[in-house]
Amino acid sequence: MFGRNKDKTTATDLGVVVLRDSQAVADAVREALETAGEAERPGLERAAGLIALHAARPEREIRAEWTRGILAAAGVDPREQEVHAVRALRRAEPGLSLKSAVQLVREAVDAA
Repeated sequence: MFGRNKDKTTATDLGVVVLRDSQAVADAVREALETAGEAERPGLERAAGLIALHAARPEREIRAEWTRGILAAAGVDPREQEVHAVRALRRAEPGLSLKSAVQLVREAVDAA
């Protein structure tokens, strides 16, 4: 498309939406911290930090991780077998378009 940077793919371009429930989990851990005893507090504080770290990850990274998981389960190396990787993704998610599957495979390769 004219005037668009090809590297700036968005979730809507791919037809893929990344769902996150990090906020709900973070809220639950914060609530638990309010009533935590001294023995529980360090573990809950560590958990809160980990949740914050994962919640801040970009959608592109999450999509790449999901894609690599699907491809690993299918035994496909996306660097060596791009066509097979695209096919494996579309088998795993039948509603995924060819364009989206190709882009997801390429993102996974780039992120690795």
